[in-house]
Amino acid sequence: MRSRYLCLLAIPLPFSGQAQVINGYARVTAISGASLTLGTASETGGAFLVGKQVIIIQMQDDVIGTNTADNVNFGNLSAIAQAGRYEVRAITAVTRDAFGAPTGLTMSAALGVMYNTGTNGSVRIITYELLGSGGNFTTTSAIAALPWNGSIGGVVALQVGGPLTLAHTISADGAGFRGGARDPFNYTSPCNSTTYRASSTDAATDQFATKGEGIHKLTNTAWADGRGKILNGGGGANMINAGGGGGGNYTAGGAAVLGWSCSSDAGGTGGLALSASINASRVFMGGGGGGGEGNDNVSTDGANGGGIIFIKAAQIRTTGTCSVIRISADGSTAANSGNDGAGGGGAAGSIVLQCPSYSFASTCPMLIRSNGGTGGTVDSSTHGGGGGGGQGVVIFSTARPTTNVSVQVLNGTGGCNDSGCATRANNGGGTNNTGILTSAQTILPIELIGFQAVPVGARIDLMWITASERNNDHFTVERSADGSDWVALMQVPGAVNSQTQLRYQVEDPSPLPGTSFYRLRQTDPDGASTVSEMVSVDFARYGSGIMVYPNPARDRATVIYDEAMGAVSITLVNALGQSISVDAVRMQGRVELDLSGIHEGMYLVKVSNASGSFQERLLVEH
Repeated sequence: MRSRYLCLLAIPLPFSGQAQVINGYARVTAISGASLTLGTASETGGAFLVGKQVIIIQMQDDVIGTNTADNVNFGNLSAIAQAGRYEVRAITAVTRDAFGAPTGLTMSAALGVMYNTGTNGSVRIITYELLGSGGNFTTTSAIAALPWNGSIGGVVALQVGGPLTLAHTISADGAGFRGGARDPFNYTSPCNSTTYRASSTDAATDQFATKGEGIHKLTNTAWADGRGKILNGGGGANMINAGGGGGGNYTAGGAAVLGWSCSSDAGGTGGLALSASINASRVFMGGGGGGGEGNDNVSTDGANGGGIIFIKAAQIRTTGTCSVIRISADGSTAANSGNDGAGGGGAAGSIVLQCPSYSFASTCPMLIRSNGGTGGTVDSSTHGGGGGGGQGVVIFSTARPTTNVSVQVLNGTGGCNDSGCATRANNGGGTNNTGILTSAQTILPIELIGFQAVPVGARIDLMWITASERNNDHFTVERSADGSDWVALMQVPGAVNSQTQLRYQVEDPSPLPGTSFYRLRQTDPDGASTVSEMVSVDFARYGSGIMVYPNPARDRATVIYDEAMGAVSITLVNALGQSISVDAVRMQGRVELDLSGIHEGMYLVKVSNASGSFQERLLVEH
């Protein structure tokens, strides 16, 4: 069986002037509060040590839902879940095996995101290297990300207490999600424009190329090939000699078209645009391009997407004289093909710059770039070029710098379908340079565990929990009828600074009829603000029933019920059907349960009155 993805090997180069990997990487296999269990790890670039900060990020999640049928909807987004969410913690303890490899870490506080380490989830941890011992730092060599290999890599993460002077490139080019493998041979089959998912292991595997990798962790080999995208991974080409689709990130990847002697498109579809989900606390690696399909063994693989760069510094600057200094997370360009289909370009990755000021010398200008890769071109008669990769994103915590600096976020170009370039596959979607976001607080001042809107009788209860707060002056609850135009409802004082879990609750006494949207705006003492993701609630849908929040829960959960039910009894039932006794505090229309003394697992919460009962499942995870 051919390899599903094109994978590049990275070897750190410690010599001055050559690119080196500075970060440590590990796969997180289980999370319990502040304790992380680790799988595959690499400390070649940076070690996991007590006191060092790390970034925990959900690289992939189970986001495909039911979009798995063999049609044009295959690979669509069902729900973004936790994909792309990240946070920063400090290490307080490290455990290692007999060979010295890290097997577990204890964090400074419990994680604020409900990460998914299950079958279709990939949670990774990366050392957040402090350069210059907390003071100033000047680079002595180029810095690069360890390329993502399906288990670790893909990220550069560094912080400097004072100014960071760049004399070398910082790159995550081609370090993101992997491109799909080409199909080298197919002699007999006609054009196929209708297969969106196909097996990578059955007898017909020589008719379809492999999809590029994306934010859904694909474990089902029956879905690995075929022209349908897999979230932001580009679709693989179908027979005969069609090209692969480009990967997506902030914008969609470009679709490949037709194929040799085809009357309808057999090329891979472009990876999805994720711009609606990208914000200061959620970023993604670029999707891989789909592989090209062939019958003469000269088709080409899809290209890798760009990785992620996190930089935090008091200032980023250049000095002296140079040609140009670059920070980049470009998607890779697919190789050209001969008398076969070419692979799709990789989407660009993400760059997050938490920096209050910039100073770039006119004699040493700066280039900050996250451009999609170009699809492969066909060097023969009309076959199938690869789609262009989508553009990435550059996030500035303050205003975008403009002096002696160029910021580029461009879509990749579709490859030519023939040697004369009479026609091309599609470019990455959307308008160039839309993926530049400014004045975003890149490391949120609050660690929001959950935010929920729950109908209770004639009102909406709004509840949220923070794991910690930093410089948090107040929250503003905002409401919208369409998810676009927002009105401030009320203001709630924040804790300013806190390292303990805090719960907030307010009421909307006059909800809008039908569906409403709510979000939180958090404001610092200096007036800077950030907004949470919005939640929706259909007020007409819930006139009765119960709600359990949060779910999953750790040590405490609140059961909310319609006050019209009158006197109620609340029972917690385990998987064996046994009633479990827990401490409970009753309030109007709600009961708060103390879960700290019970085992982890699935429970049933029953709320009963004289007329009947309601029940809701509750997952307890300590």
